[in-house]
Amino acid sequence: MTAVFTTHSHVEADVVRGLLDAHGIAAVVTSDISQAVFPLRIAGQWELRVCVQEPSAAEARAIIDAHRDAVGAGAVRLRDTLGPLEAAIGYRFKDLGLLEHALTHRSKAHEDASGGVFDNESMEFLGDAVLGFVIADLLFREFPLHDEGHKSKIKASIVSTLALARLAEALDLGHYVLLGKGEEKTGGRRKQAILADSYEALIAAIYLDGGVDAARAFVARQFGPLITEARETGSEAAFTEDWKSALQESLQSKGLGLPDYVLAGQEGPAHHRVFLVDVKVAGAVIARGEGHSKKAAEQIAAQRALAALLGNA
Repeated sequence: MTAVFTTHSHVEADVVRGLLDAHGIAAVVTSDISQAVFPLRIAGQWELRVCVQEPSAAEARAIIDAHRDAVGAGAVRLRDTLGPLEAAIGYRFKDLGLLEHALTHRSKAHEDASGGVFDNESMEFLGDAVLGFVIADLLFREFPLHDEGHKSKIKASIVSTLALARLAEALDLGHYVLLGKGEEKTGGRRKQAILADSYEALIAAIYLDGGVDAARAFVARQFGPLITEARETGSEAAFTEDWKSALQESLQSKGLGLPDYVLAGQEGPAHHRVFLVDVKVAGAVIARGEGHSKKAAEQIAAQRALAALLGNA
């Protein structure tokens, strides 16, 4: 087999492979490191090659050159597809292939016969380690006088599967996860385990692309409101996995009334409906949340309400 095109993006590789197949040239996507435990080069990228039989190589290159704009559209499409997620997380990737890798569930990799698609499980492992380190560092600085047991209890709560899944829902991360057809049919985009694992892989992608400072900044933005709430109130209630309960306890500690959740609207097609929920205190809207269920939207609204209350304290 002869390589006629190289890239770091599954999207571009699929575009080129489809282009050649449409012209009657059988193509496969390969990589020297397809069996690696963590298929990343030191630079933070891996190389995929579109290969054909040697007798077809010259023709394949000519086809690719003649459709260079279409091939280049693969990268454009990747940026267009993942751009909203970059905006949501507040970080723009230098290598979008890392983000694509972080979003690739094992069901997607298992369905690809080329061996050129890697799942995100190793990135989950790295992301878990980065998250644990950053959270420990933040808690050490915010609670210097608290004992190890207190900090460990807080840390365990805010990095639990349910807590991470809810943070992923707030980013609409499930919408971007690359799933196999079987996992898609069984509602994989809403499964807490998949959301939590993808969230950890996302942290790894940010770390690999931008370094520890970029990863720390992302984690601090995501978890900062809860850590600040615990510091201000001296309560661990903010670290519960139920944001609504945390908001209620915070309001009660301040002598305020109970929150009221009101459905403010719905957006999007029926298969990807987004619910908008306002949370009110004493009749005033203090935050809005959105999610693919009313319950998810209420939880996100409660989380944002906590942050709003801190900002007004």
